[in-house]
Amino acid sequence: MTLLNSNSIKINQLLTALPDQEYQRLVPHLKEVSLTLGQILYQPGEPILHVYFPNRAIVSLIILLANGLTTEVGMVGKEGMVGIPVFLADGMAINQAVVQIEGTAMKMNASILKSEFERGSKLPRLLLFYTQTLLNQVSQTAACNRQHRLEQRLARWLLSAQDTINSSELRLTQEFLGNMLGTRRATVTVAASKLQETGAIRYHRGVITILDRELLETIACECYSVVKQECDRLLYPKI
Repeated sequence: MTLLNSNSIKINQLLTALPDQEYQRLVPHLKEVSLTLGQILYQPGEPILHVYFPNRAIVSLIILLANGLTTEVGMVGKEGMVGIPVFLADGMAINQAVVQIEGTAMKMNASILKSEFERGSKLPRLLLFYTQTLLNQVSQTAACNRQHRLEQRLARWLLSAQDTINSSELRLTQEFLGNMLGTRRATVTVAASKLQETGAIRYHRGVITILDRELLETIACECYSVVKQECDRLLYPKI
């Protein structure tokens, strides 16, 4: 765990968008931490003690069903923050937050974030705009999981992940993808094979490489562009 200093490079876009004076006020309360693949940041029904501003990591928001099945309903990367119930409600987690792609994040005590949110200035406005983009993503993902073919959903997920980490190489196991997409590992293998046959990706030993992004965009369902356009409309003009 690494303490930040005033000269630290800001990667997370919410932090980057803050006026320097406001960011410097947060610096003593931010710690740079490494998030590892599969790490659980919080569980449903637990109080959220810390929030995370991902840099190049991706955190999935997961619904856990009574039968043990899981489905991803949201993805948080460098554009956002993990832990929005801290400033929206009572600070209790409503889903599981699990690291999907490892990397670093800026960690902050939840009580500090709540105090800064109530203080006003630009941070709360950015967090509320981000919350709206996340709600749009969650609702679109719900429709996507019900209506679209698995290879379309996989293509949508890969595009979103690439946007976040700025890399064409993604380290993802079939088992983990199956858990995220709410399907069996063997079914994910079939979907990945179909994408590989088109030449859009290469999949080998837990590594997916995006070879042709434009082709992948034509395969993905409209949910990818809908979510991206809404994020661009609501959030990036503020950033």
